[in-house]
Amino acid sequence: MKLGLHYWNYSTPADPALIAPTLAETARIAEQAGFASFSVMDHYFQMETGRSVADEPMLEGYTTLGYLAALTERMALGLLVTGVMYRHPGLLAKIVTSLDVLSGGRARLGIGASWYEREQYGLGVPVVPVAERFERLEEAIRICLQMWSDDNGPFRGKHYRLAETLCVPEPIGGHPPIMIGGSGERKTLRLVARYGDACNLFATGPDEVARKLDVLRAHCAAEDRDYDAVTKTVLYNGPVLDRPAAFLDDARAYAGLGVGEIQLVPDRHPVSFAHQVAEHLVPAVAAIG
Repeated sequence: MKLGLHYWNYSTPADPALIAPTLAETARIAEQAGFASFSVMDHYFQMETGRSVADEPMLEGYTTLGYLAALTERMALGLLVTGVMYRHPGLLAKIVTSLDVLSGGRARLGIGASWYEREQYGLGVPVVPVAERFERLEEAIRICLQMWSDDNGPFRGKHYRLAETLCVPEPIGGHPPIMIGGSGERKTLRLVARYGDACNLFATGPDEVARKLDVLRAHCAAEDRDYDAVTKTVLYNGPVLDRPAAFLDDARAYAGLGVGEIQLVPDRHPVSFAHQVAEHLVPAVAAIG
C-alpha cells in the first residue's frame, strides 16, 4: 500500500509569506518518509465546506507543482484533479509535459469534470451543462493522448479543433499516467475503463468502494480492458491521526479490494501532520500487503 499527501489548504499558517516555506517543508518531510505522491487542488477560490470558505488562500495548481518539482526528487506530482474547463486541452497537454520534463518524469495527469461554479462564474470561466463537461473531458483526454503519441496531425472533435498536435519535447519515458477522478458510475468510471491508467475514488467506506470497483470492473469488461491494469486510489478525508487504529483497519480493507494508494488530507498544520504521519503511520501502512 502506498500513501499520497493531498495538500488542499494554504490557510495554515495564516501569514501568506509562510505559504511557500510551509509547502516546501511539508513536501520534504513527505518525500523523506516515503510518500509515493504529492498532489494539490485545481481551484482558484477555496472550496466552500464545513472547514473552509471561498476567500481563503488558494494557489494555481500547476505553478505550485512546478515549484515542488524543483524541491523533490522521487514523488509523483499531480493535481487532484485538473478541472477540464480551466485550460484548453492542447495547452494542458503542454503544461503537463513541461512538468514531466522538469521533474524527471514524475508528472501525473489527474483530470475530471470541473464542478465549482462559483469560481467559474467569478473568474469568467465558461459554465456548461454537466453532459457537455463530460464530452469535453473525453475529448481532452483524447487530445492529451494524441499529443503524447507519434501522431502530430489534426484533432477534430465536437468541442475542440486542433490543426496540429505537436508536443516537443515529449514526456520522459512515455506519457504521464492519467488518473481520472470521480465516482460517477455511468460516465466517469466508463472513462476510466476506456482511457485511465488510474481511478480516484472518495474513501466512503470499504463496502461502497467495493461497489464502485465492481462497476468499474463491468465497464472494463465492456471496453475489453484489463481491470487489473487500472491503478485504484482513494482520497481519505478522515482523522487519521486521531483514530490511527480505525484508519489502519480501513487501509487493510481497501488493500483487500485492490486499492494501491491512499491519499491523506492534512487536518492540522501540514508540517506537523506530515511529521506525525511519518512517525506513527507510514511504517504500518508500508507493511500492508
